[in-house]
Amino acid sequence: MNENPAIILVHGFWGGAAHWSKVITALAHKGFTKLHAVELPLTSLADDAARTRKMVAQQPGPVLLVGHSYGGAVITEAGDMPNVVGLVYIAAFVPDAGESPGGITESNPPVAIANIAPDSDGYLWIKQDTYHQSFCQDLTAEEALVLAVTQKAPLGSTFGDKVTAPAWKKKPSWYQISSEDRMIHPDNQQTMSTRINPRKVITLAASHASLISKADEVAGLIEEAAHAG
Repeated sequence: MNENPAIILVHGFWGGAAHWSKVITALAHKGFTKLHAVELPLTSLADDAARTRKMVAQQPGPVLLVGHSYGGAVITEAGDMPNVVGLVYIAAFVPDAGESPGGITESNPPVAIANIAPDSDGYLWIKQDTYHQSFCQDLTAEEALVLAVTQKAPLGSTFGDKVTAPAWKKKPSWYQISSEDRMIHPDNQQTMSTRINPRKVITLAASHASLISKADEVAGLIEEAAHAG
């Protein structure tokens, strides 16, 4: 790879593009200038993949896709585009064809699954009073409060949407496991990371919010993927 690729960061459920703020600044300090963070509608996997594909298509050169949590399903579905040169999964879902994030979760429920509740419109929320302990127990109470209040809820049906053509079967991949994750069971992360035959796996003693609590380490893995030949 002769040039640094554009890096497109894809957020997950219960957070928007701003969840990447610390990773963005860390990557900027490393000299990356082509940084983008897509804002997903979280209305369906098809909608979210379509939004991501549009951003990829806007880039004139190579693109590295980075997905956190449900964003891993999005880059798995959207990543088979000619200019995508790699996929980086951050405590993320990596479904195979016919699998959904919901199905993977049900097979091995995480600690905090009981703290997710639907509202009367069909959106799923993490209960505000349990957001800290569920999503980001390694952040401060103040940081967790802001995340809880600004959380972006997905339509519940999105959780059951199935991947059709997994990009990781064609693109080189990297994975970061969060060993203290209460939103995606660490054993599921281990299983998913192994089956994609990644170039590299790192394990961080982090919550689901590793992109915030371990931003430097996450940025380091992204940097390594961006420089891979």
